[in-house]
Parts: sequence; structure tokens; C-alpha cells
Amino acid sequence: MTQSHDKHAAGSGELRDKVEQTRQDLGETVEALAAKADVKARAQEKAVAIKGQTAEKAAELSGQAVAKATEAAHALQDKVPDQVKDKAAAATGQVKAAAGQATEVWQDKAPEQVRNRRTAFIAGGAALAAAYVLVRRKRKHGSAV
Repeated sequence: MTQSHDKHAAGSGELRDKVEQTRQDLGETVEALAAKADVKARAQEKAVAIKGQTAEKAAELSGQAVAKATEAAHALQDKVPDQVKDKAAAATGQVKAAAGQATEVWQDKAPEQVRNRRTAFIAGGAALAAAYVLVRRKRKHGSAV
């Protein structure tokens, strides 16, 4: 009877271990199913992943664009004749001089309220002067080019 009792005790201990293991497996399965059923969390995870991929791709494309723009600028600079470069430099000098004169006139004649915003007005005036010079040059040299 002692052997039978030992087998029974060993069998019930084994059975308890199996039940405990089955409970753990079932708990893990339930957790996995709950995670799959949580659509909101899965959507958020996917959105974060896509956002990261998009940021990486944007950085990559931005780098490529900068490289191509730099390459194009160098190629264009190599193709532009020195005479045109000299004229552009002279036009830039004229625009800077005109902007300096405009600043002096501005400080002398502009009302105080307007002078407080002079930087924006000077920048706008310089841009207009540059645009005028460029348009004038283009019209003047448009048929020769």
C-alpha cells in the first residue's frame, strides 16, 4: 500500500505541475489575444513606426536635394561666363549702394513710427531694387542671350 500511496502522491504532484503550467500557458495566450484585440494600441504603434520611417525618408530626400542643388549651382557657375558674373557683381554693388542711400534718407525723413520698422522696409526696398536691376538687365540683354 505504501507504493500505491507514493505513486498517487507523485501522480498528484505531477498533475498539479501540469495544471500550473497549463494556467501559465493559458494566461500568456489570453494576454496575446488581448493585445491583438486592442486595435487602438496597434494603430498607435503602427503610426509611430510610420512616423519614424517618414522622418528618415524625409531626411534622406532632404540631403539628396541639398546635394543636387549644390551640384547644380556649381555646374551653373562653371557655365556662366565671367562677363555675366562681373555684371552681376556690379549690380549687387549698385543695389547695396542704393540700399545704403535709402537708409540714410530713411533715417532723415521717415516718421518715428515708421522708422521703428525700418529693417523690414529696407529689406523690401533692397529686394525691389534688386528685382528692378535684374528685370532691366534681362530686358536689355534678353535678345543677346
